[in-house]
Amino acid sequence: MKTRICILFILVLITTACSSVVNMTSEKMNKLELGMSKQQVTEILGSNYTIAEKKIENGVQVEVLSYRDFYKDDEFYMFIFKNNTLERWHRELALKQEVVKDK
Repeated sequence: MKTRICILFILVLITTACSSVVNMTSEKMNKLELGMSKQQVTEILGSNYTIAEKKIENGVQVEVLSYRDFYKDDEFYMFIFKNNTLERWHRELALKQEVVKDK
């Protein structure tokens, strides 16, 4: 009986821990629309992002949020906001570097 309780506890712990991981599913991406506020986007995708860039350009505040898809660790999604409004987004692939050892 104790074994079953321990296994159940571990499964619940793993499930809740993984819920904070960003998974860029088509369901989430289909909810996004240009013109949304930063708050609306982060409510859909979660707050596990990195601010990749922030600047003022010609009087317009530009902020770029980067979400990493942890299930595909070489994919990043970049969301560009101008004055807190989603202007565009795109996917980037991280370059994988190979280490070459001298012989």
